[in-house]
This record gives sequence, structure tokens and C-alpha cells, in this order.
Amino acid sequence: MIPKHHLHSFLYRGLYCFGLVGFILFLGTTCIHFIEGFSYVDAFYFTSMIATGQGPAPTVSPVTVSGKLFTCFLAFISTGAMIASLGFLFGPFLGRLWKVGITKFEEELEHLRKNK
Repeated sequence: MIPKHHLHSFLYRGLYCFGLVGFILFLGTTCIHFIEGFSYVDAFYFTSMIATGQGPAPTVSPVTVSGKLFTCFLAFISTGAMIASLGFLFGPFLGRLWKVGITKFEEELEHLRKNK
């Protein structure tokens, strides 16, 4: 059996996360373009501002009821997807970092108890 590279799972998690974020941006851009009539650049700009939690851009905002409702839906879905992607991508690293910190803390606590 061929051993897996140590970044193998990180690359797959990264591809999954970028795929999810790319899909959300594509879907949001396309729907805003057709619902509101924004250009693709303005629709992508608007979607990326909503997805990153910065709020709608002051230069473009939806005017139709369906555009406003879709933007509300997009804000919930895309912000959650962005946060989940970051957690999924960096979660194992942060978990290991937390474990190292706890281990070092316990070692230092034991050292202080011995020297007491």
C-alpha cells in the first residue's frame, strides 16, 4: 500500500471548502444577476460582501421583493457556509494545537507541584 502524504486530507478538505464556497458564490451571483438585473461583476461583488458577513455594498442593493428575500436567504446560507468551511479546513490543526497547549499546561502544573 502506498503511504499517503501528510497533507493528503488537508488538500481534500481544501478542495471541498473551495468547491462549497465557489458554488455559493456562483449561485448567489447568478441569481442576483437574474433577479435584480445587476451586471455579473456587481452581482459577484454584492454576493461576496454578503457571504463574508460585511453586509450589502452601499453602491448596490436589491430593490425588488424577491431580490430582498433571496438576499436574506443568501446571507444565512453563505455566511454559515464560509464559517463551516474555515472550521472544516483548519479544525484538525486547531485541535492539535489545543492538545499541545493542554499537555504543556499539565506538564508545567506537575512541575510546579513537584517543586512546592
